[in-house]
Amino acid sequence: MKTDPFSPSDETHLHALADDRLPRAQAESLHSRMDSSQRQRAEAWAQQRAQLQTLHADWLRQPVPNVLVQAAERLQDAHDTQQHWARWGGFAAGWVLAFGLGWSLHATDGKQTTLATAPPQRFVQQAAVAHAVYQPEQRHPVEVAAAQQDHLVQWLSKRLARPLTVPRLQAEGFELMGGRLLPGGSGARAQFMYQNAAGARITLYLGALDGLQAAAAPTTAFQFHDEGTVSSFYWVDQGFGYALSGELPRPTLQALATAVYQQISAAPPAGARAPAKGS
Repeated sequence: MKTDPFSPSDETHLHALADDRLPRAQAESLHSRMDSSQRQRAEAWAQQRAQLQTLHADWLRQPVPNVLVQAAERLQDAHDTQQHWARWGGFAAGWVLAFGLGWSLHATDGKQTTLATAPPQRFVQQAAVAHAVYQPEQRHPVEVAAAQQDHLVQWLSKRLARPLTVPRLQAEGFELMGGRLLPGGSGARAQFMYQNAAGARITLYLGALDGLQAAAAPTTAFQFHDEGTVSSFYWVDQGFGYALSGELPRPTLQALATAVYQQISAAPPAGARAPAKGS
């Protein structure tokens, strides 16, 4: 006699039932063997699931941003490659895998990047993903609004352990909306968002790059990165990265990035004390 592998005493199976992930026959069999407390838990989880879906119905109806789809595809490709080499085993296979993944990272302007440029490449990809996630948001595009700019700058400067400068882009037609704190690979990152009169938004993403020491890291010139519909200009200054992202024509985005770069470059260096107001 075939035994039903699904047990009501296993919470994993109860979650699968509440999420409607079981075939009908298995769901009915499991439900018939549940006691009252197990049935109440499963029903409560199902109600929570329905409430969350109702709360975020607008998100569920929106298509997944292309940049997230592409990022997921790259991760799957890397995983498949890793699984392939894992079957071969041995030091040589691991070395070839590391070398291959370094060369398979997304190209910049059609040129392959090497392992030495992997941290900046990961950084700008994270910037593009963060832009794609928060740029469409209508109710909560930023964590702290521009009306509290002094608090925003002090807070993010403390979290990133570096005095930050918020560029002014009014002359270019963009007003600061505010900013937010984001996680990085090994520390905090910051994102500032701007919007023009037509509703177009750009984001400035900044933070220390993983794996680069400030003292040894070179300063890099502008690099262009295209991630689906999101374009970015980015650069690195002593281990600290900056990326300006948006869905704008390349010349327009480059002009904005140039304005950002000039203002940040003119700011006091990291660790320097800003002059007191009125001095």
